[in-house]
Amino acid sequence: QVHLVESGGGLVQVGGSLRLSCAASGGTFSTLSMGWFRQAPDKEREFVAAIGTNGLTWYSDPVKGRFVVSRDNAESTMYLQMNNLKAEDLARYYCAVDKFQDGFSTKASEYLYWGQGTQVTVSS
Repeated sequence: QVHLVESGGGLVQVGGSLRLSCAASGGTFSTLSMGWFRQAPDKEREFVAAIGTNGLTWYSDPVKGRFVVSRDNAESTMYLQMNNLKAEDLARYYCAVDKFQDGFSTKASEYLYWGQGTQVTVSS
C-alpha cells in the first residue's frame, strides 16, 4: 500500500507558474512509475504527465512544453513544474502510481494508488 499526498496548488494568474509536489510513503519509491492527472469541473479525469523509474518522461499534448515532471527518489517525492499556466489548466491535480513499472500509461484505470488531489485555480 502506497500513500500519496499532493501539495502546492493554489490561485495563480494566467501566465504564472506553480510547482506541485507528491510525497509518497509505504513503498520503495525508486521502483515506482508515477503519473499526474487532473480533473476539471464537469470533466473526466485526464492524463497530464508520467515519469518512469529511470527518469524518462511523457506528457499530454496540452501541457507539452509548459509542464515538467521530475522526481527525487531520496525524498520519495515527485514534482510537477507548471509554467505559462492557462485558464484551461484549472483543475484538481492528482498523483498516482502506475500498476506497471515504466508503463507510461495515460489511462487512469491503469494507476493503482491515488492521492487526494490539490486544487489549481488560474484566473485571467
